[in-house]
Amino acid sequence: MVHKKGGLQRVKKLTGLLVVLFVLILSACGGKAETESGAKLVEEGKLIYAASGEFKPFSVTEGDGTMSGFDIEVAEAVAKELGLEPEQKKFKFAGIVEGVKSGRFDVAVASHTITEDRLKEVDFSTPYYYSGPQIFVRPDSDVQTLSDLEGKEIAVSKGSTYADTAKEVTDSIQQYDSDVVALEALNKGKHDAVITDFITGKEAIASGLKIEARELIGRSEQAIAVGKENEQLLKDINKALEKLREDGTLKKISEKYFKTDITTDPEE
Repeated sequence: MVHKKGGLQRVKKLTGLLVVLFVLILSACGGKAETESGAKLVEEGKLIYAASGEFKPFSVTEGDGTMSGFDIEVAEAVAKELGLEPEQKKFKFAGIVEGVKSGRFDVAVASHTITEDRLKEVDFSTPYYYSGPQIFVRPDSDVQTLSDLEGKEIAVSKGSTYADTAKEVTDSIQQYDSDVVALEALNKGKHDAVITDFITGKEAIASGLKIEARELIGRSEQAIAVGKENEQLLKDINKALEKLREDGTLKKISEKYFKTDITTDPEE
């Protein structure tokens, strides 16, 4: 009888453990927090957003490991408008969209250009700034346009849309973890050109890199990435961005970093 009693106790303990595990699994799978409006969040009361910290002046990693920059201030302003505490997560740019898709982050405020491929993975807010890719070369380069880079070596950042542009003229493409590192490599004599956002290139020149801007290739819209099936969070973010645009907050943040307003549609 003692043996049976001990076995019964072990069964009860095992059953209890299984129940706990089951609850934890349910929590991990579908127990996300929600706002009063019904938006899903990774954690109660917080807006957890991702940025790379390697895209000056949009996101820069400080000495204490925190990030600052244009994207960061936009994210914090949006979180404040939503009544949530902003929590930043530094992540390699190439993996940020997947992180939003998998639910690791609530959103990405990381200068993502809206593209058809990315729209298959996540949803995007209305644009919070407008930009465009540009060619950067060393001062002694004869390159002026994209067609001049036919067959030459072009450097871009991993996960960016600039690689697709480079593929139009060459198979020789080198990818770096950040646009800044690519531009520094160009400055040191590597590669024939870098394609990156014109604002990033302008900042690199201002910081002392001996490079020059050539053809501005196009116009792009940058937006906040939100997980699919989180329509309410997307609606809330769009509403917040509209308010921040109307009250001048976005313009103020832009002028702080760029001395101009990049947050309004240049075609309007």
